[in-house]
Amino acid sequence: MTATLDIDLVRTFHAVARIGKFNAAAQLLHKSPAAVSVHIQRLEAVAGGRLFNRDNQAVSLTTLGKRLLLATTELLRTHDRVLADLQGTRLAGRITLGVPDEYADHVIRDILPTFASAWPNVVLELKTAPSYALRDLVQRDKLQAAVVTQPKGEPDAQAQVLVSTTPVWVGPAQTAIASMEPLPLAVHAAQCPYRQAMIESLRQRGRKTRIVLESPSNQAVKACVEAGLAISLIDRARVTPSMRILDDLPAIADHEVVFVRSQASYADEAVDLLGRALQQHFRL
Repeated sequence: MTATLDIDLVRTFHAVARIGKFNAAAQLLHKSPAAVSVHIQRLEAVAGGRLFNRDNQAVSLTTLGKRLLLATTELLRTHDRVLADLQGTRLAGRITLGVPDEYADHVIRDILPTFASAWPNVVLELKTAPSYALRDLVQRDKLQAAVVTQPKGEPDAQAQVLVSTTPVWVGPAQTAIASMEPLPLAVHAAQCPYRQAMIESLRQRGRKTRIVLESPSNQAVKACVEAGLAISLIDRARVTPSMRILDDLPAIADHEVVFVRSQASYADEAVDLLGRALQQHFRL
């Protein structure tokens, strides 16, 4: 019998590949870790080899896994777009969505066009701001939904986890800046979880610091680091060639990117579908 690709297996594979951990992918997919393992085993049987290298900390793609990820990314998007077309072109409404600027490019370019094509009668209105400001707007019903960053494991039963992030300390690629006293910092706006993690961890280490840049803009923080003016904390996936990771500074616990929504939006089918689209396609 000719082998076929089960779209549910492909979706599980993408979740594990994106997050890098079986247990976290299981939580994202609302499946048991055992079910996720079975899905990967069944897909490996079809693919003809191992898709992941595994250790106690995380998993990484094999060469075959990388090929499959590349080959099935558009397949998964097309499947979801066709299904959306068949199920609900009559859906209409308006969604106000907040996104931090560090994730805005990905959301705007890679996720929202497909969503807008599938649901042409749903009007999208976007706002960019730091996570803490977006969360406040959602809680006050000024936004229907938002993508925000928070410490991993923060109690929020209604938040949909999109992806786990690993914050790392970074400095300029060519300058030994981490030994300076006081340590120059580029920090995000007040109440940003990364800023709070930076200040607290260095305070516990007894390091003296000075703030070179304070900005709600992730791009400004990155530019300050790349210019050799300061160090900062960013997602590991967003380290640029002009930066280097500083391993001798305090380790920072993983964070999460989550989808949160206002109480009033829980009866809104369009917001349900947007949350599902973000959960399926969000990546770092």
